Amino acid sequence: MFVNLNVGAIFLFIVFFIIPLSIIPVWLIYIKAGKPGWASIIPVYSTLVLLDILGKPWWFLFLFFIPVIGIVIGVWMTNLLSKSFGKGIGFTIGLLFLPIIFYPILGYGSSTYKKL
Repeated sequence: MFVNLNVGAIFLFIVFFIIPLSIIPVWLIYIKAGKPGWASIIPVYSTLVLLDILGKPWWFLFLFFIPVIGIVIGVWMTNLLSKSFGKGIGFTIGLLFLPIIFYPILGYGSSTYKKL
């Protein structure tokens, strides 16, 4: 009887806390970059918009599907995102390893977007 209550509580916690905690900062980053915030929640379109924010062509999307190259491109794009908001390599490492902390810093912080 209590097991079902715990599963429901965990589900509600995820829906009302964890998901918004990860969506809102990225939404704000897109707005700072001059793009619509809703674009950050649509799976493939969000990557295309991010490529536009970073000044890269749309066909870079296909590089994500190549096993090792996709990881390298993802790290490189994170570094470009960090640089476009005036942050350094240390902030890039934070975005990669502690995104739950560093994306809100980027989204809510006072840093401004500068196209590279």
